[in-house]
Amino acid sequence: MSDPKSSYGEPVEEPTSVDDVVVRAQEGLADAEAARRDEPVVTTPADDDVPSAANDWAAEEPSWASHPAASAPESDPVVVTEPAAHAEPAPTAAYDEPTTAYEPVVAPSEPVVADATPVVAPVVAPQPIFVQAPEAPRPRGNRGAAGAIGLLAALCFAALYLAAWLGFGALSGDVTAANVGTTALSALTTFTLWVPTVVFFVAFWLLGAIINRGRWGVWVITGLAVGVAAYGGHLLGALFQAPFWLKTASEGAEIVEAQLLAPLAIAAFVFGRELTIWFGAWVAARGRRVTEINVEAQREYERTLEAGPQLVRQ
Repeated sequence: MSDPKSSYGEPVEEPTSVDDVVVRAQEGLADAEAARRDEPVVTTPADDDVPSAANDWAAEEPSWASHPAASAPESDPVVVTEPAAHAEPAPTAAYDEPTTAYEPVVAPSEPVVADATPVVAPVVAPQPIFVQAPEAPRPRGNRGAAGAIGLLAALCFAALYLAAWLGFGALSGDVTAANVGTTALSALTTFTLWVPTVVFFVAFWLLGAIINRGRWGVWVITGLAVGVAAYGGHLLGALFQAPFWLKTASEGAEIVEAQLLAPLAIAAFVFGRELTIWFGAWVAARGRRVTEINVEAQREYERTLEAGPQLVRQ
């Protein structure tokens, strides 16, 4: 077998020892780790720092010098990086440092929540709907109408009473065609005319307030009381005309006795009785209409109560 040296024609240089390769690999790893952590790493290219496992591996490998392909030109040195995978990295101080935990910092732009307790919205209960109950209808009365109608009846009583006064005066010869006007005007200023008229009006109104919406038959029966009141008004008018406060008791009694059966007193009783009957019929007719209105209003109120509250949507 020919000599390898003679076949290539020049001497073959022995490759770099395995120890140097391993040391360079460790230095490269240490520099990379230091560069990554920005910390200086002190390495010692001593043979004692090489792990024994790398030396054992190098001892087990065949000699590269005996292999003809192991030679290389001087200008191209061979760098072996594969054994670095079997070498253990050098321990550094960065692995021994404890990990420090930092609290999160809230930036000023972020809202600072003092209390993180969740706010629960209150449950809004449905509001009850209050419906006002309809009011019971107030029964309408007839007393005001009785007073107004009684005022018209009193005016009619005054006119009839004045006519009777003039008529009885004409029969006695005290009133003639020449003095009828003067006698009528003088009668309008006397208590004899207005006191019976006022008494009649008060009696009619009181009777209407008592009867209210009563039937006409009640007015026919109770009209006698108004006639009696008109008769008493005539006697009272004679006393006021005297006048009684200037008379003695005996003189006042004589005036009353003279007017008990006077034609004008009888006329006052009759006028009071008849006017109460006819104007009472008017009051009774209106009272009947008012009663119908009250009955209809009560029926409508009862129907509303039976129907119950109604919800109207607008």
